[in-house]
Amino acid sequence: MLPLSQFKRFDVREILKHGGEPFLEIRKRIDALKTDEGLIIVAPFLPSPLIEKFRGEGFSSKIEHGTGAEWIVYFWRDTK
Repeated sequence: MLPLSQFKRFDVREILKHGGEPFLEIRKRIDALKTDEGLIIVAPFLPSPLIEKFRGEGFSSKIEHGTGAEWIVYFWRDTK
């Protein structure tokens, strides 16, 4: 995994709370990552389909259960 300083954070909880769909914004951020950067997604649930989608695109991930219902998912390019 990359050092934490190489990750950008995107909290989708407010978007979802207001009925929005954050996938397009997540997609833009994933596509903009350099090879030495990663993205942290903070969500109110475990975004399993998102994890599988990006895993299929060559990204590695790490999952952490935050406080309460918060889930934190780290994505980075698998350069192996």
